[in-house]
Amino acid sequence: MRITIVTDAWHPQPNGVVRVNDTLRQTLERREHEVQIIEPSHFRCMPCPTYEEIPLALFPRRRVARMISEFQPDAIHIATEGPLGFAARGLCLRRRWPFTTAYHTKFPEYIAARTRLPLDRLYAVMRWFHGPSHAVLCPSPSVERDLVARGFTNARAWSHGVDTHLFHPQPKDFLDLPRPVFLYVGRITVEKNLPAFLDLDLPGSKVVIGTGPQREVLEKKYPQVHFRSAYGDRELSRYFASGDAFVFPSLTDTFGLVMLEAMASGVPVAAFPVTGPRDVIGASGAGIMDTDLKAAALKALTIDPTVARAHAETFSWERVADEFLSFLAPLPGREATRPGV
Repeated sequence: MRITIVTDAWHPQPNGVVRVNDTLRQTLERREHEVQIIEPSHFRCMPCPTYEEIPLALFPRRRVARMISEFQPDAIHIATEGPLGFAARGLCLRRRWPFTTAYHTKFPEYIAARTRLPLDRLYAVMRWFHGPSHAVLCPSPSVERDLVARGFTNARAWSHGVDTHLFHPQPKDFLDLPRPVFLYVGRITVEKNLPAFLDLDLPGSKVVIGTGPQREVLEKKYPQVHFRSAYGDRELSRYFASGDAFVFPSLTDTFGLVMLEAMASGVPVAAFPVTGPRDVIGASGAGIMDTDLKAAALKALTIDPTVARAHAETFSWERVADEFLSFLAPLPGREATRPGV
């Protein structure tokens, strides 16, 4: 099957959306599907306002149309609601092609936090964008329920997976710091709610691995916190495995892939009982959810690392790929080329 995936988030951006789309691509290609990724490096771009590390494609409509036409896909999936996503959506509507979309990120909440625009109006834009989609793939049942409650009629739960070969238990001596080590890995942005973690009075050390527009501000505000950067997935996996508890303070993530990567590394998770942690941790015993994040972090230290690892192993990328293929909508005349999942 020939599949076009259109995404405004791609390497070298270090975020969960990129990892999901790239791992999905690799999984599909191992199954001998042909995957076309249409991403920002093919276009002239400008930095995203307030988030300069994210490139926004300028006037991509014609090139997107040409790339898709030349590839002749059997199905089209639009992974993001950025300029490339809008261009692909417009092309599909003009040519009356079915397509699927994904809802990876709570953009309405993020934009509202930065601009004070009304949340209902921002969700109206999301309903307009995703409305013509054959299926809006949501990273968890909780997100599916949230979107249905906001008037989406085509939301479908589509879980994510974790690479348990890359992320696995390893010696903890990569971080030579007082124990226990409470770890956060991810983007350092306002929506990640990091002060909820950094303000906690915890024993041992707090470590933050990542980059983002808030890093410099938080480094100055919290000089006792160890801020590090990971260069490559191998180093990232060693940082994950070096933690004793992974603290996930976000209140707005739709999934939180880093929690799975921590658990695959044998590191239990502490989080608020909100969308994302509810679906990733659930009743597994691999983490603690509590409105008191300090209490959750301390309780997470008591969890057997093998429990965390075993739970992560249930999130198979093969199952993720099966679900993805089952949701795709073949283009007219291409139904006969679609293989079984």
